[in-house]
Amino acid sequence: MPDLPLVDEHAVDVGAEPDVVWAALTSHLGAGLTGAVPSFYARLVGCEDTAAAGPRPLAEGSAVPGFHVVAAEAPSLLALVGRHRFSTYALTFRVDALDDGRSRLRAETRASFPGLGGRLYRLAVIGSRGHVVAVRRMLAAVRARSLAACPTTPTRR
Repeated sequence: MPDLPLVDEHAVDVGAEPDVVWAALTSHLGAGLTGAVPSFYARLVGCEDTAAAGPRPLAEGSAVPGFHVVAAEAPSLLALVGRHRFSTYALTFRVDALDDGRSRLRAETRASFPGLGGRLYRLAVIGSRGHVVAVRRMLAAVRARSLAACPTTPTRR
């Protein structure tokens, strides 16, 4: 993985075991980051990866528009990296086991934004809070998918 500056980290607690969260995460990313819109955007900014490729569910060597998987250690670590003309970046997900069959899903973003184009891109994506909204929505969607996959109990939050 590239050594990149930290942009941010977000987390959500999930009332499901790590295996359930892992399955929801790889399923969501494998399906949610594919399609016409992500592919178009990936081509627009010049991403190295512009289409879904490789094994499903996501595993080392898989790709989705904008990212390729460099590490997949079920059920605890999924690391994606990407590059386009404005940035080099990494998005790393970690699933931590908590007590009572719960988990914490964390998403860490690291990126560099070289040159004037990179600084403007950072302003547009990070400065606008668009990145924060996208990552939080992604975590919420994985949480919802995880909870839908397991029975409801009083400890599920």
